[in-house]
Amino acid sequence: QVLLVESGGGSVQTGDSLRLSCAATGGAFNGLNLAWFRRAPGKEREFASAISWSGGTTYYADSVKGRFTISRDNAKNTAYLQMNSLKPEDTAVYSCAATSQPSRTWYSHSWSFEEEYTYWGQGTQVTVSS
Repeated sequence: QVLLVESGGGSVQTGDSLRLSCAATGGAFNGLNLAWFRRAPGKEREFASAISWSGGTTYYADSVKGRFTISRDNAKNTAYLQMNSLKPEDTAVYSCAATSQPSRTWYSHSWSFEEEYTYWGQGTQVTVSS
């Protein structure tokens, strides 16, 4: 059983930066494909970014592309989401998700599908004020 714990959220101003962390225990971290999702108040959860087990492949939602960077340190069992140029519309609870058995289509298009991911963290709140 993989346990994911997010940290690094907070309240910031428009244009500021934050770095979220997702620490994993209980499994082989370097075998996990990981993603960050977010849920804004009153909205459905949406995909933000994903990274393959090696870190060699990354994906981003159009809304965060060019501002967010996903990365991972397999030696530290931790993934990160560096968020720059934050906007009020980035306000959400950010959750880390992981899968040890990605489907055949993960690398082609389903990296953004919630059903791909078996393990989920509790989330960390990010609030961006104008």
